[in-house]
Amino acid sequence: MQHVFREVQVAAGRFAPGHLGELTRVVPFEMVDAVLAETGRVQARVRDLPSRVVVYLLLAAALFAECGYRQVWSRLVAGLGGTATADPTPAALAQARRRVGVAPLRSLFELLRGPAAGPATAGVWWRGRLVTAVDGTSFCCPDTPANLQVYRKGGSGNGPTGYPMVRLLALVACGTRAIIAVAFGTTAVGEIGYTRRLMDVLHPGMILLADRNFAAAELVGKIAETGADLLIRVKSGRRLPVCRRLPDGSWLSRIGAVEVRVIRCEITIATSAGRRGETYQLITTVRDAGCPASELVRLYHDRWEIETAFLELKQTILGGRVLRAKTPLGLEQEIYALLVAYQALRIAISDAALTGDLDPDRGSFTIALHTARDLVTAAAGVIDETAIDLAGTIGREVLRRPMPDRRLRSNPRIVKRAISVYAPNTGRGRIHRPSYRATLNIDILNGPDP
Repeated sequence: MQHVFREVQVAAGRFAPGHLGELTRVVPFEMVDAVLAETGRVQARVRDLPSRVVVYLLLAAALFAECGYRQVWSRLVAGLGGTATADPTPAALAQARRRVGVAPLRSLFELLRGPAAGPATAGVWWRGRLVTAVDGTSFCCPDTPANLQVYRKGGSGNGPTGYPMVRLLALVACGTRAIIAVAFGTTAVGEIGYTRRLMDVLHPGMILLADRNFAAAELVGKIAETGADLLIRVKSGRRLPVCRRLPDGSWLSRIGAVEVRVIRCEITIATSAGRRGETYQLITTVRDAGCPASELVRLYHDRWEIETAFLELKQTILGGRVLRAKTPLGLEQEIYALLVAYQALRIAISDAALTGDLDPDRGSFTIALHTARDLVTAAAGVIDETAIDLAGTIGREVLRRPMPDRRLRSNPRIVKRAISVYAPNTGRGRIHRPSYRATLNIDILNGPDP
């Protein structure tokens, strides 16, 4: 009989279960220990569940959203071979999570957040500006008395939701889909209210893309004050007076104290199934007449990358599930753990893209997630070898099966349900979304008379 032996390199003793597989290289022991010390959450004595191990348990739970914490623990110790490990009860795991609290997870996110891109990263920059987008989404949380003290149930034309909702507002780097900053809390605060909390991360050398909800004059003024450029869609019927026309059909106008360039255009998508067109009106602080209006319209399409980032968080990782935590503090801890795990995967994909001269948006998030999960269970790649391997196993899998170049979006925006392929309350049966080859045509429309 042939025996196969595998050497596992992890931390010693009771710290051995504290790892995230190969993603430990993105979130190393030293980083976790530093935030625990900074936030005063280092254990007073070495327990069966040291604080560092608990932090990695929370991060691993974000990768294994379908598992309870006891099952997550089983995955952390599965690849440790003959290493003696603790066998904590669910109550012990809950007590340990409460002991660690929110602060270390928040600090980890603060250390990891950012565009995950350098000057050489493809598809991230536009005319020397980092392309970013801001938008909001929401998560369902358990319907407990404690959560209902802070979070309220949402509602729509189909009636209220069955769960309380957490609103999350994110600023994302479009080229990498990495998270630059977030704000979250009750849905009693609107998207614009949360956006105001992110003003300190905007700076010159950025261009911010946003949808119509963010076109309020007061917010446009605050964004402009940061020195960042903006490119925001406004309602097509909004009248913006002509101060001066530009040769390409766009014109200069004012929103409050901010001088903006207005671009009105007709975007038509043609497929073998027919044609569909829509009028867009955009405002931007990029007023250089040497930058064609049609180029800015095409750039605005990158705003959809933030929708893909939300899809990866809510569907690829969470699988459309409700968050776990039954208390507001637990929810805050869980959300920061989810954001750290997401950001670690995005950093791994971006590092791999650099080694393979690949646009990061062609790296499959699904492949990265499932490879990372396998490496957690095997406790593989936890500690760097002597040779620096920027891509790693996760990166090599991503590079081996890159996504095709992004196609034009040809379907109208529609609310999709993660748990069903049937349209709710419509009686129309299954939702079919065939894929078509599409061509895009942009016609710049002249503005109104001055």
